[in-house]
Amino acid sequence: MGRSKLAKFAVVAERENVLQPGDELYGQMAGKWRESHFENNNPVVLEIGCGRGEYTVGMGRMFPEKNFIGTDIKGARIWKGSTLAVEEELHNVAFLRTFIERIEEHFAENEVDEIWITFPDPRPRDRDIKRRLTSPRFLEMYERIVKPGGIIHLKTDNGPLYEYTLEVVQERQVKGLLHTGDLYNSDLQDHTMGIYTTYEKRYLAEGIAIKYLQYRVGIESIGVKGFES
Repeated sequence: MGRSKLAKFAVVAERENVLQPGDELYGQMAGKWRESHFENNNPVVLEIGCGRGEYTVGMGRMFPEKNFIGTDIKGARIWKGSTLAVEEELHNVAFLRTFIERIEEHFAENEVDEIWITFPDPRPRDRDIKRRLTSPRFLEMYERIVKPGGIIHLKTDNGPLYEYTLEVVQERQVKGLLHTGDLYNSDLQDHTMGIYTTYEKRYLAEGIAIKYLQYRVGIESIGVKGFES
């Protein structure tokens, strides 16, 4: 491991806005994020596989009345987002180092109001389908920690992953499904709040359309029709 990564790991280990293995409260925060970490009763928004935390930090800037948690297993990536949050005094932004497979160890049932899955690894090989972060087993995990009526979002540049996810959620007969294969030429742009990740900017510069979908968890009907550009 390079010196740069080691230095970032050392910094992250001391950050109050990062919870990671070895910390005293690691694995003990399920159901307690509002009261024990944020010290408020505001909604909790989770970014799955946050990378550098660009979406987590971006949303934290825009919505001080909400709490945002970025999750990723790689501490060197989390370093960037946690640094920005410290520099900008975003006390409503936190980060959690964990494998997504273990997400239910860290959040209680109905504790989360909203989940963002931003540009996940598409896992294109058939043998890796179960590892896709939008596979049925992962969606079931998310749906258990998201409160009824909460929203799950996917944003991706990858066409096959988008089509796969759309098929999965349609088979699950979810409610309030909105989706488009070309976000920035659709009526759904406002749903993503104008936040662009570094990779997203690169994809757009290369002429790659961004795909997006969202649906609501655990409700019978919200009276919203799906959309396809």
